[in-house]
Amino acid sequence: MKTFTGIPASAGAASGKVFLYLENEKSEIPRYSINESEIPAELERLKKARNEALLELKLIHERAENEMGKEHANIFFTHIMMLEDEDFYDQINAKIKKSHHNIEWIIREVSQEISQKLLDSADPVFRERASDIADISRRIINCLLNVTRKHSILADINEDVILVAADLMPSETMIMNKSRVKGIALDAGSRTCHTAILARAYNIPAVLGLSTISKEALNGEMISLNGSSGIVIVNPDKITLEKIENEKKLELEQQEKLSVLRDLPAKTTDGRRVLLKANIEFTEEAENLLHYGAEGIGLYRSEFLFLEPDKIADEETQYNTYSKVIKKMGNLPVTIRTADVGGDKIIPELQAGSEKNPLLGWRAIRVSLANPELFKEQLRAILRASVNGNVKIMFPMISGIEELEQALLLLNEAKIECQKKQQPINEFIETGVMIEVPSAAVTADILAEKSDFFSIGTNDLTQYSLAADRGNEKVNYLGEYFHPAVLRLIKSAIDAAHEKGKKAAMCGEMAGDINATAVLIGLGLDEFSMSASFIPHVKEIIRKISLVSCKKLAASVLLCRSTSEVNKTIKEWMTNNAR
Repeated sequence: MKTFTGIPASAGAASGKVFLYLENEKSEIPRYSINESEIPAELERLKKARNEALLELKLIHERAENEMGKEHANIFFTHIMMLEDEDFYDQINAKIKKSHHNIEWIIREVSQEISQKLLDSADPVFRERASDIADISRRIINCLLNVTRKHSILADINEDVILVAADLMPSETMIMNKSRVKGIALDAGSRTCHTAILARAYNIPAVLGLSTISKEALNGEMISLNGSSGIVIVNPDKITLEKIENEKKLELEQQEKLSVLRDLPAKTTDGRRVLLKANIEFTEEAENLLHYGAEGIGLYRSEFLFLEPDKIADEETQYNTYSKVIKKMGNLPVTIRTADVGGDKIIPELQAGSEKNPLLGWRAIRVSLANPELFKEQLRAILRASVNGNVKIMFPMISGIEELEQALLLLNEAKIECQKKQQPINEFIETGVMIEVPSAAVTADILAEKSDFFSIGTNDLTQYSLAADRGNEKVNYLGEYFHPAVLRLIKSAIDAAHEKGKKAAMCGEMAGDINATAVLIGLGLDEFSMSASFIPHVKEIIRKISLVSCKKLAASVLLCRSTSEVNKTIKEWMTNNAR
């Protein structure tokens, strides 16, 4: 029995036999030399194969639209755009004239060079696009070789299995027999890669980023995976299998129990009402929010629109994307955070060269204010989309009043520009700031004068307060939001908002932690925003506790001298009040 821990990419548990899908099952790519006179013929072969590949992709795109809707099908529309990209073919033309090899090998080399550049990027979104390049390149090569794609082996799966592979391309995910694939376990990938998005769309549990699962698992072996925890067990023993089956039953029972809470208010036993909202990053995530009882979107991360390689979304693309989400939410509030790029989310068009300390450097609102036209383009798109529902704008990483004033000035300019074009907008849209820099928490009373609301981002607030990079394994043990310093900053920000009659929300990881719920209510938090699946669990806790007891807990916690003392205090309180 072997246990692996990966990235939980698509929720749910599954057990079954391993179906091992190996790279070497795909066709070998020939390599041979050609003469100068043969180059035109090779390029003509490429042209024919390109057209054939485009036809295949258009059929897959159409199928995806029918099965999943337009949002998910856009993954394959992106592939079509890549196939039509002339820059890609210019690189192929230059390469074949230089090296005089057959066109299949040239495509392989060019795609590997592009993929490697993407994989070397500090930005995870760029790294994930490498699989898209590999996908379209393999499709062209198979057309050149007249190969009946061996990927069809996935379509021919005729028994329930757990699909195990080094990686899985989006088109392979699309073509596999999804009624028989009960789970997916991959060496590569992340929660935001296209394969993960498609797995969630088809409700197939998936764990990615397992590194060596394709080398450790044998075809036909039993395997169990949990797409919520990221745990994968190869060759589980009988006791483990029984335990997993019991966990699946308990999970189903819990889901049924929590579904009863969906339409009930998040209200304490003595009447304190708070709002529970959801965080989203991609448009398709809005589909399931109401199922979990979300009362709106407290954090809509917009940066994915800016991180496609060589392509920043223009105003119309942004407007259409925001509008779709806003319309899906009806009258429920949607808080759109302006692009939080920079740091580990790099836009090559804007960021030349590397920074020694990118997380302390040119990121978020700093990038936006340094590129006012790009910033106003996003603001205009949000303003125009705002007429479709209830929209708020939130600025990330504000460190002081000057940045907020500059952002509001550009927002006003964007409003005027929309009005000049006679574009309908909501002129009285609420604007807020994220409290994620210690200076913002300390001067929250000043920021509250020109902000309609606060949203506390505990992930960054914790790492900046404790000087502990949350991505650094050597110091991430320090990154505890139950540290007394972080709790005091949160309390200070909430009090400052309330003194000016403003609401205080939280959209960081802490908001979805049931061990933090009572403390945050006691500190006065008005709104919680989290991953949608956490909402029922947080609501269940809230409906068991009283505001009076939460205030007593918060007062006790604020007197604690260490993180361990805070944790002990909360644990004792939870045992007596919320279990």
